[in-house]
Amino acid sequence: MKRNRPGHYITISKIADERCRAFVPAPLLPNPPLEIDGELRDAIDRALIALGRLDSISTLLPDTSLFLYMYVRKEAVLSSQIEGTQSSLADLLLFESDGAPGVPLDDVREVSNYVAAMYHGINRMREGFPLSLRLIREIHGVLLSKGRGSEKAPGEFRRTQNWIGGTRPGNANFVPPPPDHVVECMGALEKFLHNDPVATPTLIKAALAHVQFETIHPFLDGNGRLGRLLVTLLLCAEGALSEPLLYLSLYFKTHRQHYYDLLQQVRTEGDWENWLHFFMTGVRETSNLAVKTAQRLVALFENDRRAIQTIGKAAGSAFRVHHALQQKPVASISWISKKTGLSFPTVTASLSTLQKQGIARELTGRRRGRLFGYDQYIKILSEGTEPL
Repeated sequence: MKRNRPGHYITISKIADERCRAFVPAPLLPNPPLEIDGELRDAIDRALIALGRLDSISTLLPDTSLFLYMYVRKEAVLSSQIEGTQSSLADLLLFESDGAPGVPLDDVREVSNYVAAMYHGINRMREGFPLSLRLIREIHGVLLSKGRGSEKAPGEFRRTQNWIGGTRPGNANFVPPPPDHVVECMGALEKFLHNDPVATPTLIKAALAHVQFETIHPFLDGNGRLGRLLVTLLLCAEGALSEPLLYLSLYFKTHRQHYYDLLQQVRTEGDWENWLHFFMTGVRETSNLAVKTAQRLVALFENDRRAIQTIGKAAGSAFRVHHALQQKPVASISWISKKTGLSFPTVTASLSTLQKQGIARELTGRRRGRLFGYDQYIKILSEGTEPL
């Protein structure tokens, strides 16, 4: 269906012969209404089924928090990579354990900020705080709290013009609304999130809100990461997920150019339906992949437990160290000792046993301050997180 462009342009400057225009999106919902035909309806239904299967993952995992710990970090790495960082999952885990990552500190600090921002948003909502402009600004403040971007007004809507692609607004791929329109646009988005003017099914709401946020681009930096995070926060806020388990960054990274093209098609042609089909396919594929990953981790833990059972009287301590590494798959001897209550010598001996079993691996090559990794666990979660 041919739809009018969902917004209007404002001329913001003229430099020489260059005419610069900024795009101001119309409030959601799309007008005329979405056409949800058979193919799109089928994509939505399949996404809902896959999301429900993902939400029930807690019945599969012996401890959902173990999966969340790593899965949240995988998403942080992927979302930041889309913005150009080179940090890997192993870099982040080393950084969090006071190890030396193999990339610049600014890259890995940016990823660490993302983890903190996600947990801040989830915890605030669990305290009863609504998903609102205030919370979005808070999350942004955490996202840009340290390192790169910390000088770009964390937690504040922008007061200057920004643009996407190019070296200036005049040759940019896209110019978001002028700064004096940002609060109005974000206020309309907040109303939409709270079902004003009408209630919208959660998955469709998440898909539309993501585009609208990216189009408004309300901050000087961090818009892409926060826009992707908004999807998961909304699904949790509306009860579609009980835990923040859905992350679309691997799908967006894999189909990066198509993702950008579809966002632009919404702005230029009002093509919401193609975007919705892409988004729903991403939800389905991402949910199914997360469930398969959880199944692989359960099988890994069980296989390793069986291997530990064969070592005799030292198995008891080794089991406790193994469980600690499930909770934090890159850890020091001192952290494992505190976590398990075992002495340093006992932890050291257990780690040596786990190394011989091919379960743990020493990561630093040092004699002091050594860090050990749960090798296969890290490899499974690292799939797809190779830097662009």
